[in-house]
Amino acid sequence: MELGVHYANFSHPGWEEHLTDKLVATAQAAEAGGAELFTVMDHWFQMENMGGPAEPMLEAYLSLAHVAAVTDRIRLSALVTGATYRHPGLLAKTVTTLDRLSGGRALLGIGAGWYEREHVGLGVPFPSTSERFERLEETLQICRQLWSDDDGPYDGAHFQLAETICVPPPLAQPHPPIMIGGAGEKKTLRFVAQYAQWCNIFGSSPEVMEHKLGVLRGHCEAVGTDYDAIRKTMIFEATDPLADVDGFVATMGEYAALGIELVTLMPQGEDPVAWTERMCAEVLPRLRAL
Repeated sequence: MELGVHYANFSHPGWEEHLTDKLVATAQAAEAGGAELFTVMDHWFQMENMGGPAEPMLEAYLSLAHVAAVTDRIRLSALVTGATYRHPGLLAKTVTTLDRLSGGRALLGIGAGWYEREHVGLGVPFPSTSERFERLEETLQICRQLWSDDDGPYDGAHFQLAETICVPPPLAQPHPPIMIGGAGEKKTLRFVAQYAQWCNIFGSSPEVMEHKLGVLRGHCEAVGTDYDAIRKTMIFEATDPLADVDGFVATMGEYAALGIELVTLMPQGEDPVAWTERMCAEVLPRLRAL
């Protein structure tokens, strides 16, 4: 099992002066320690359970581009892009640019979007749940078309593109991997089977994960996708792994046995750099042994 570091909290002591320094140093510590993935949230307001809009939040893709310039190896992604925030054609171009600037390290993490307060607060339309998923599917189709040899039109229910041109193309071939976040059984996991190369599922328990992966397998069989070819990842927020390393590794062993290949964790405490360094030194070798 590999490690991803999810930088979701910018409210560390002294952030007013050192916000950028902490972000950069954490990404560099993750890379130096051998983590595979570094992610940021695609939010414009901080989430309510982390202090809400009064707390600092940076735009995702500008942050990732900055991190790309100060790292060399680690894969970069939003966890996950809200499909409501950007026109699909422009999103594909943004991710392509990140992929080019990073030397082929971009991952398109994407979901339907959910945080109504930031939509309303910043004047972004917030459609119904069903329409958000319709827009997510069209976004996936458009990104895949822009990253293919087909530069013709796209005519969907919500988006119409006269030309799907993307020059230069991504460095990653055939395109940056697509990771869909979420575990909705009727739509999200079907979209994974139909459009994605990675999935990211919240790790509420091994029992729930086993069920969700079983649903994903069923969707793969229905659409003719190789279930084993999909990279299965999870985000885990239940406890600080460093508070009980043995217990955490044992729990991860249960997930690894189900086929989870990477766990994404959010730095805990006041110093994300020190936390990341300890995770990579003390826990990552044990995860890789699972």
